[in-house]
Amino acid sequence: MDRKSDSLNIHQKMELLVAEMVDKGVRFRDAVKEFQKLYIECAGRKFEGNKTKMSDALGVHRNTLHNRVKSLKIKKLSGS
Repeated sequence: MDRKSDSLNIHQKMELLVAEMVDKGVRFRDAVKEFQKLYIECAGRKFEGNKTKMSDALGVHRNTLHNRVKSLKIKKLSGS
């Protein structure tokens, strides 16, 4: 995305990204998996890998987060 995207709201940015993914033939399952992985990794960096704080912020149970991290094969949750 370019400077134009700086003035867009989150919905508009996602629309652009989704349109690009559809154009490139990214399958729905792969797109959802990649979104979840990036979302969890970003929360991991913000909360330095603290799964309790991450689960609170993401609105999921800590066990659900743990299972999702495992199923997505996320190796490291903190930025360090």
